[in-house]
Amino acid sequence: MTNKIKIVVTGIGLITPLGLDRESTWKSITLGKNGIRKIKSFDPEPYQTQIAAEIDGFNPEEILGRKFARRLDRFAQFACVAAKEAIKDSGLFLESLNLDRFSVLIGSGIGGISTLSNQISILDEKGPSRISPFLVPMMLSDMASGQVSMMLGTKGPNFATVSACASGADSIGMGLNMIRRGEADIVLAGGTEAAVCPIGIAGFNACHALSTNNEQPEMASRPFDAKRDGFVLGEGAGLLILEEEGHAIKRGATIICELAGYGATSDAYHVTQPHPEGEGAARAMVLAMNDAKIKREEVAYINAHGTSTSLNDKYETIAIKRAFKDHSKKLKISSTKSMTGHLLGAAGGIEAAFTALAINEMVVPPTINLLNPDPDCDLDYVPNHALKGNISVAMSNSLGFGGHNSSLLFRDYEK
Repeated sequence: MTNKIKIVVTGIGLITPLGLDRESTWKSITLGKNGIRKIKSFDPEPYQTQIAAEIDGFNPEEILGRKFARRLDRFAQFACVAAKEAIKDSGLFLESLNLDRFSVLIGSGIGGISTLSNQISILDEKGPSRISPFLVPMMLSDMASGQVSMMLGTKGPNFATVSACASGADSIGMGLNMIRRGEADIVLAGGTEAAVCPIGIAGFNACHALSTNNEQPEMASRPFDAKRDGFVLGEGAGLLILEEEGHAIKRGATIICELAGYGATSDAYHVTQPHPEGEGAARAMVLAMNDAKIKREEVAYINAHGTSTSLNDKYETIAIKRAFKDHSKKLKISSTKSMTGHLLGAAGGIEAAFTALAINEMVVPPTINLLNPDPDCDLDYVPNHALKGNISVAMSNSLGFGGHNSSLLFRDYEK
């Protein structure tokens, strides 16, 4: 494998709590808008946490057709809609491509949890004969990737990475290496998730992970703030079109930026807690920089994992200092989860998109709700307002339950 081959980003598809597409989501991110509110999809009153970052106004039948949409779990619906936008955004014409060399890699941490939960209720109430024949193909975590591949007709490898909250980032990293190895010309990669449902909220409440600031949902996600009390569950999808540079140039594509490096490690420490010295996360960042042959002093911005939990924010700060040494004080860092909530397996996908757009649009997104800085989190987290400025190199971090650490490195595209 060689990284002399450049891999470029030529399309982005987004559906998030801040917008149903790339344009509206990015505008909301740069304005510091908040997508968190009281849960509408079910009655949240019996739950400790009654807030989430849900997507309003989503009508998959309008975009995908009634028959197709009804056979998909919500997480796969998000993926299919985001895939359509990414293809359109890239200017790709599927009929003119060698679809044998077009791969789809879409990660999900949980998959079709809503479908599984609903069907278990039917089993308990009505018996096994009433279970839907679509249960299994709707709940499988790989089905977003599989359904997108079938929808588009792509015939390269398609699979789902499942590495908890690093799933979307790992999908993009796998896509980068797949193109480098000459196995594909184009990869549609990222993540999707739809876990805002009763069992999803109850499960994360049981492990004390979620914010319970039900009275002020707009203030509940507050990464790096001393008053943070847990993350806020979000939903959506973020997908990137990755292309080999020559392939993109030949067809006259508009290149957003270059995906230059990827690093992944394991903490081998604890099922839910990050390593207290940030060792694994730091190593992932260093590996991504080494992969891209970029010096730490060249990195200007990090889209942090920044979940708004007490341990993650503190230990990620330690990891950044460990990886970047003295340069950590010069970095601009932000957590867009302050606005979108935590999209679990989709987080790495949408945050990779935000990082690519930060370079392309020359805007650093803010960390909103950062009003009481934690003394243990003493770096520049771009509090409350976006910053304009030239960003030539930027990183996106994703850290997941199970000790997964993934870092993606993007840079401004130069021929």
